[in-house]
Amino acid sequence: MNLIEVANWQQAREFIDLPKRLYKNDPHWICPLDSDVEAIFDPSRNVFFSHGLCNRWLLADKDGQLIGRVAAFINYEKSHKNPQPTGGVGFFECIQDKNAAFLLLDTAKAWLKSKGMEAMDGPINFGENDKYWGLLIHGFKPPSLGMNYNPPYYKEFFESYGFTKLYDQLTNFLDATTPLPERFTKIADWVMKKPDYSFRHFDKSKFDQYAADFREIYNDAWSNFENFTPIEMGTIKESFRQMKAIMDERIIWFAYYKNEPIAVVLCLPDVNQILKHVHGKLNLWGKLKFFWYSKTQRVERLRIIIMGCKKKFQNHGIESALIRCLQLEVLPRNTITGVELAWVGDFNDKMIALHEATGARQDKIHRTYRYIFK
Repeated sequence: MNLIEVANWQQAREFIDLPKRLYKNDPHWICPLDSDVEAIFDPSRNVFFSHGLCNRWLLADKDGQLIGRVAAFINYEKSHKNPQPTGGVGFFECIQDKNAAFLLLDTAKAWLKSKGMEAMDGPINFGENDKYWGLLIHGFKPPSLGMNYNPPYYKEFFESYGFTKLYDQLTNFLDATTPLPERFTKIADWVMKKPDYSFRHFDKSKFDQYAADFREIYNDAWSNFENFTPIEMGTIKESFRQMKAIMDERIIWFAYYKNEPIAVVLCLPDVNQILKHVHGKLNLWGKLKFFWYSKTQRVERLRIIIMGCKKKFQNHGIESALIRCLQLEVLPRNTITGVELAWVGDFNDKMIALHEATGARQDKIHRTYRYIFK
């Protein structure tokens, strides 16, 4: 086998195209947008390069056929917050060959060790954990936009290599055709009527205001979690830029207390139901196909990407009220049959309880592993 460090545009292209061949016979796989993956490795678009490093490799067999890929990265804002300096590994793809898989992981480990790291988490993203994060270990069905999908045998690769579970991120599914539990609805309606609270949906014309509100809420809500680092405005702007084409202003809601931003729910249509037809390419032909299918095929599912509430307003029913805002907006459309409630860590008891209160059921599990170097 031959390792190839990605060093030019052609190899970068092959890095992106490799999964299209590996998954060509898998009916569940949906190709991520090429442009979204390219942005991860573009220093001009990914702000993590301002405080991190990244490298990529391809693996070819003896005949020159590409059979695997992997990326390794270091986020210096987080790497030294662990007991041992910790880097990351991700965008791992490989044929069902343990020797090939271990060679890829060995390569990532050696590079990270050469940069002073003593452990690696994976599979993760060189960016925020709202996309391309975690190994799918339960729920092998078509993925939503930005969610990792992989064959079941990857789990054996990672665990036999020596990775151990760090945490799971849970995706639960809410049947939108079934009414929310009466107790849940009563609490939400009561909160929405309280005089000092207000609820507003996102407005693109006021992007800077809502981006600042999002940052304030996010950096408060998650500040107590392990290895938290504040989100940067550049990251928010790039994320919203990527979502712009599919964004629906009326399914992104903010809660305010006396005009102070206190909570947010960010929901998107699951356009993977349409994007599966463009095979990762939004060139002119891809855009025409996207337009055609968007007019002829109904998107029936939404995905809650992020839901957060400032700490001092938690346990006040605010998140319930935000879900109720979504329900009141979406149900009259008579187009949505289900909502994915993501991306809740198995350590987040409050959000897990909220999901259970809605009547949602477990749908997918993505696992983040850690491997400590010997």
